[in-house]
Amino acid sequence: MNYKSSIDKFIEIFKRSNLSISKFASLINKDRRTVTSWIDNVTDIEPSNDIKDKICSIFRYPDYIWEEGCNSDEFLKSITQIPQKEVRIIDEDYHGRLKYIMELEQNRRFVIQAQFPGPMYRDTAVQEVYRTKSTKDIEELKLARIDQMLRYDYDTTEWYSIKSILSFCFASIGNFYSKEEKIKILELIYELFNNNYNKKLFLFDSFSRKIYGMETTYISINVKQKILFFKSPIESVFIEIRNKNLVERMHKYYSSPIEAPSHVNFLESVKIIKILQDALKYNNTLVQAYEIINRTTDYGELFYHNLSIDLQKEVSAPKPGQRRN
Repeated sequence: MNYKSSIDKFIEIFKRSNLSISKFASLINKDRRTVTSWIDNVTDIEPSNDIKDKICSIFRYPDYIWEEGCNSDEFLKSITQIPQKEVRIIDEDYHGRLKYIMELEQNRRFVIQAQFPGPMYRDTAVQEVYRTKSTKDIEELKLARIDQMLRYDYDTTEWYSIKSILSFCFASIGNFYSKEEKIKILELIYELFNNNYNKKLFLFDSFSRKIYGMETTYISINVKQKILFFKSPIESVFIEIRNKNLVERMHKYYSSPIEAPSHVNFLESVKIIKILQDALKYNNTLVQAYEIINRTTDYGELFYHNLSIDLQKEVSAPKPGQRRN
């Protein structure tokens, strides 16, 4: 059974309680007739939030069992197993970590990337990532991950700092991509995100609010299941968090036009990807790329913030009427 509706879940919880209808009704402060109508599935009126909260309190169930994304096996696990702690350590090898990501991001993903480009785009251009040898299982899983991400209908929202994408294109230190690989990656991202409303790319100014931490780790938010996870400094360890309030707050921060850091909207971000791709093709410098962005878009100020003090003296000031979203 899928347990998609609250009534389906209510019925299953009642069956597992081994209580009489009268006793169950008294526990949740409802009359016997109302409870019977839900158990017999003769009404479309779902239990109120107050009743759901009482059931979770009485039976010590996590409150996310009523979420739409919590169904089928996930729902049964939530009401039959010992409740999981809000913080879970996932210590796996590369294959296990990749499998975990694919399962959690199976249908959609909302991520704040540690650096540009994301691993999947990197893997399309760069064959060797780790200094250790790979295995057949890992390579097959990586290909499955790439196929998943390349689907036109795959829903992805990705945030990158402007600093990380400029470093990818122009930095001379810690940059192990060839010119051809950079162009290939930017071309792939442009083709995937251009005119595709299933995929949204945001470039944010990490210096606009002194948020230095958000560009130092990979964060994936599954707001439907109320889960987020991030990579720890230890390569093999993920930290999973199931704190509903924190997950919703993080998601709201990056999806609310008011709360989000200053950023380029997803339509203009694709345009800037193309500008940077052309800059690499024609061997333009960072200064030249900035001048084009400042002249042809409304986001020159955000890129200006990411230039060094010395470079800021060499370039044009951001034109009037800049946008910060």
